Amino acid sequence: MNARFCLSLAASLLLIGCGDKSDKPGSSTSADSSGGGLLTAPVDYLGAAAKAQQSAVKTVDTVSLNQAIQLFGADHGRNPKDLSELVEQKYIPQIPTPPYGTKIVYDADSGKVQVVKQ
Repeated sequence: MNARFCLSLAASLLLIGCGDKSDKPGSSTSADSSGGGLLTAPVDYLGAAAKAQQSAVKTVDTVSLNQAIQLFGADHGRNPKDLSELVEQKYIPQIPTPPYGTKIVYDADSGKVQVVKQ
């Protein structure tokens, strides 16, 4: 069944790509105006998926760190001096690795964590 699906998908893409193309000067297709096309669709998709994953990782890491900071503050009455104190006190198992090209910034005064570009 998987082979049938792949074959029908390939045939559908071929038929879609073989549509009427206008050779008139000054005319453009929707693929030309949007910057993408059938040939670049896989690359565009992978780029968008990578951006989405990086954004999700940033969100999850900062949420979990901010929760650990709040728990630490509730237990100790103060914010941790740095993120390593959360590891030492076993609020988190380790400081998460930020996505490539970013770094984790912690403000001890406000108790907030952000992921910023380097």
